[in-house]
Amino acid sequence: MNSELAPVIAIDGPSASGKGTVAQRVAEALGYHYLESGALYRLVAFQSIGQEIPPFDQARLAMLASGLTVKFLDGRIILENQDVTDVLHDEDCGNRASEIAQLPGVRAALLERQRGFRRPPGLVADGRDMGTVVFPDAVLKVFLTASVEERARRRYKQLIDKGIHANLAALSRDLAERDARDAARAAAPLMAAPDAVQLDTSDLGIDEVVALIVRWHRERL
Repeated sequence: MNSELAPVIAIDGPSASGKGTVAQRVAEALGYHYLESGALYRLVAFQSIGQEIPPFDQARLAMLASGLTVKFLDGRIILENQDVTDVLHDEDCGNRASEIAQLPGVRAALLERQRGFRRPPGLVADGRDMGTVVFPDAVLKVFLTASVEERARRRYKQLIDKGIHANLAALSRDLAERDARDAARAAAPLMAAPDAVQLDTSDLGIDEVVALIVRWHRERL
């Protein structure tokens, strides 16, 4: 099978909608490759913080994006042979990633890198513009969402389980602000593709969501 013909399931949605966990589980169920596109922006954010590059310096940030050496292995994110999975999910890193994701130069630098993950037997990609920009020909597009309150509760639980202090009210505020910023940006704003299946996960468990997406995919092949 040519890589251009490898089927893609695009799973988009706002922060803490569960798309990462769901996408990983769907990929495992189908034996497909997995792309966490948000991790690429977090990697650029992580490196920019370490190198003290301001979030408005588009030229230097785009250069960082072009030079990423990253692998996704067994649920871990490896940057230049260093496991950076946990640090990438720090809230500061996430907020910086949301800022730099507004920059067209950074998005352009990461576009082909994201498309390079498409190879047989198939790919499950999660993000905010997988179905609208990166893989507009995906065989299945799903837009996951949940209320801000539910998403904040999930993020709070994740952080507490990791022993990281968190404030539920602050998380709700940050998510609402990030939603507004992602939806309003000029470059690839957060939105459901016209042909995407929209799924509110507020009252659904992960197993239910995964089973639905796997079924929808098999029905379309």
